[in-house]
Amino acid sequence: MRISPKLTQLGSYPFVQLDQAKDRMRARGVPLIDFGVGDPREETPAFIRRALAGAITPRSSYPRAIGLPELREAIAAWVAGRFGVPLDPATEIIPTLGSKEVIFSLAQVVIDPGGGKDLVLTTTPAYDVPRRGALMAGAEVAELPLQERNGFLPDLDAVTDATWQRAALVWVNYPNNPTAAVAPLGFYQRLAELARRHDYLLASDEAYSELWYDQPPASALQVADRSNVVAVNTLSKRSCMTGYRSGFVAGDPRLVRALATYRPSTGVTPQEFVQRASIAAWGDEAHVETLRHRYAAKRRVLLDVLDAQGLRTVGSAATFYLWVAAPDGETSLGFAQRLLEDGGIIVTPGSFLGAAGEGYVRVALVPTLEECERAATLLAKLL
Repeated sequence: MRISPKLTQLGSYPFVQLDQAKDRMRARGVPLIDFGVGDPREETPAFIRRALAGAITPRSSYPRAIGLPELREAIAAWVAGRFGVPLDPATEIIPTLGSKEVIFSLAQVVIDPGGGKDLVLTTTPAYDVPRRGALMAGAEVAELPLQERNGFLPDLDAVTDATWQRAALVWVNYPNNPTAAVAPLGFYQRLAELARRHDYLLASDEAYSELWYDQPPASALQVADRSNVVAVNTLSKRSCMTGYRSGFVAGDPRLVRALATYRPSTGVTPQEFVQRASIAAWGDEAHVETLRHRYAAKRRVLLDVLDAQGLRTVGSAATFYLWVAAPDGETSLGFAQRLLEDGGIIVTPGSFLGAAGEGYVRVALVPTLEECERAATLLAKLL
């Protein structure tokens, strides 16, 4: 039996290495504080769980690939309230199974090698799924580095017209994983104008849009002309619903129609009882505000000790991540290994997230506040 060479080309998912390191330390009996993977550990709010349980019916049917009309309407209402953008629930929104599946599969819908559209642009360091999805779709991938000197925004002026012209899909992600930087609306406006001029799809991964501390971030949906533009969002981070797998893609009706054609073949829409719970989640902001306060408290604990020990925290304006520069003379992997070996503190080396991540580590604020306080005590001794 032959395995697709595209699958082999992807290599192992980098967080497998973190899991292996954790297993080794646990085998030695070392207590761990895990800031490595961005998997929220806060409880899913009780009202969402009740909505899920109440929606389980004696008979089960296949969910429609375009989702429940009531869910699309709830998403449209949330987008209107949050971003001031009116969307047509019937033509501009489609529910998704979280965000990962649509981020991975979107290249399948827009790549056109015969038409000269065989390139996907992604950023680095980054969540790796856009790159992996592009490679599995047979596209070529070009990476745009996110550098501190540019505020962790890609240098759009460094991209040639020939590259823009080959692009079928351009991925951006703000608030950003891993740098936790945010993007101004003008950045989206310029990318959207380039998308119309060169006829590529601008896809904005906005999974962390609701985890902010000072000002709510902008959305790509707020551009003046949403032609060639879609945004992806999810309840995973906003409502601590990672296991529920519920999100949406919204924007250009042409892309939404294409997804409605593509998705029945893949069967990736949340179960209807999850969709009913999602309606409840999108309709409530109080639990999101409470969550932001929790992350802000944990963030303050870590920022205080990092600042006191002279480490630079850069980016880090939103999300539940801190992007921390490694001490002078240490690589990102070496610094992460030292924290693990000497203190049982797990962080992600920036190099795991792309070459441009070298020199930084990512700290995911998912442990409890008590664990963050214990980590701060350890860090004060280790740094």
